[in-house]
Amino acid sequence: MLMSPTLRTVDLAFGYADRVLFDGLSLIAAPGRRIGLVGENGAGKSTLLRLLAGLETPRAGTVHRTGDVGHLVQELPFPPTATVADVLDDALADIRAATALLDELAERLAANPGDEPALAEYGRVLEWVQAHDAWDADRRAELARAGLGLGEVDPDRSLGSLSGGQRSRLALAALLVRQPEALLLDEPTNHLDDAATAFLERHLAALPGAVVLASHDRVFLDAVCTDIVDLDPALGGPTRYGGRYSDYLRHKRTERARWEQRYATEQEELSRLRHVAAITARDINHARGPRDNAKMAYDYKAGRVQRQISRRVRDARQRLAELERDQVRRPPRPLRFAGSLTTAAGERGLAVSLHDVDVPGRLRVDRMDVTSADRVLVSGGNGAGKSTLLSVLAGRLRPARGVVHRGPGLRVALLEQDVRFASQDRTPRRIYAAAAGPHAPPLTELGLLPPAQLDQPVGTLSVGQRRRLALATLIADPPHVLLLDEPTNHISLALAEELFDALDATPGAVVLASHDRWLRRGWSGRTLALTDGRVAGEPAPVTPAGR
Repeated sequence: MLMSPTLRTVDLAFGYADRVLFDGLSLIAAPGRRIGLVGENGAGKSTLLRLLAGLETPRAGTVHRTGDVGHLVQELPFPPTATVADVLDDALADIRAATALLDELAERLAANPGDEPALAEYGRVLEWVQAHDAWDADRRAELARAGLGLGEVDPDRSLGSLSGGQRSRLALAALLVRQPEALLLDEPTNHLDDAATAFLERHLAALPGAVVLASHDRVFLDAVCTDIVDLDPALGGPTRYGGRYSDYLRHKRTERARWEQRYATEQEELSRLRHVAAITARDINHARGPRDNAKMAYDYKAGRVQRQISRRVRDARQRLAELERDQVRRPPRPLRFAGSLTTAAGERGLAVSLHDVDVPGRLRVDRMDVTSADRVLVSGGNGAGKSTLLSVLAGRLRPARGVVHRGPGLRVALLEQDVRFASQDRTPRRIYAAAAGPHAPPLTELGLLPPAQLDQPVGTLSVGQRRRLALATLIADPPHVLLLDEPTNHISLALAEELFDALDATPGAVVLASHDRWLRRGWSGRTLALTDGRVAGEPAPVTPAGR
């Protein structure tokens, strides 16, 4: 049986002030489909979820909703004195009311089987109860609490006593307990550890209803989604791709190749047309004079040739004008860390080494060696000491004791989580120009910042935009050792993919700390685990799981 869409937008238009986010967006979310929204930061993922939930009003177009729609909120609509049990009871209230009504209608029908209104109402309520899996709701509530890491939290604890992460997980648990016919989720894996994320993946994959979600967790998108909607595609408007996130990546790589080929073909055609319009159309040699007995014929042919030349010039210029107007823009230059990144010690020489390093209460390293072409992934939970280790390697933090040795002439660069520039009034263009080496590509070719932001004061940029600019300065003058602290935070998935590819091609040493499961899954270098500020060991290189 063909099921009708749960959510549908038709020619949706929305924007803020003079900035247009959507114009003519149409989207269908049918039962059983789990749609992941991806795109540049600010492309409108959260806004589209709010439009689908009815929390925003579109400028034009319509949003159609069928059945119960649940939207994940970041803050629970309860006072601080409410308890965990209160939140879950509220989530179960409609389900309990529906099952109670079903029992009441069953009693009415048992007493009067011919009660047509009661029979019709019984059928409607039964359908709703079945869609919401009502008879399993209490067990589902306990599973959601345990699966999202709240199993040890006392149900009588007040919301005011919970951490922000616990309240976010409770809001998600309440939504899963309700099991609406459509779920709208904005970054649902925030505040979840790997076990809780795995539980959420399994739960969403088993839901019969529609799911629309936005997430920066690429492993999560790959595990859950049946479709990907790119709100910031390379060409044209928002585009829907069938399949998982990894399928979407294959489509995007194919599209990128086609885009590059189309651009090259158009540029070649533009060059040819300019040549035709300026030179070739006139380059017909009729200079040889006519014979005396052919003067009339010569005059006739000369006129015809001139008309042909004029037509060819006119056609070439018309085609040239059309192509110049409609030509595809140049594909942004992929992120690359270019240059010769080798230390004075040689291609495989020792770049940085730590011996008996101690930062009291934060980091303890007996020994760590990084060669000039090394790849090291540092893992560990929050507070394990990852950022401290990178700061010591960069020379920004001096340990209380121990030895930090760097190769002669070695240049080390660190991309911090929260990038700050010395002068908040300088523009990205000036900052990049000051950092650029002789072979650095123009900032406009990197595709890291839109043209409108190149001449804005850097102090007005967002955290993600500042990190992009910092990445640009690293590309402008590549270091011998590149240190990256959570490099995929605050950047789009597309840039994260390009960064990952760039790291594979970087000839110098790379040491990075990351929670990114997708990056960790595809890592082919060494891994270093930190536990409570202490290095747990350096396992052998792992085999990449693929991307």
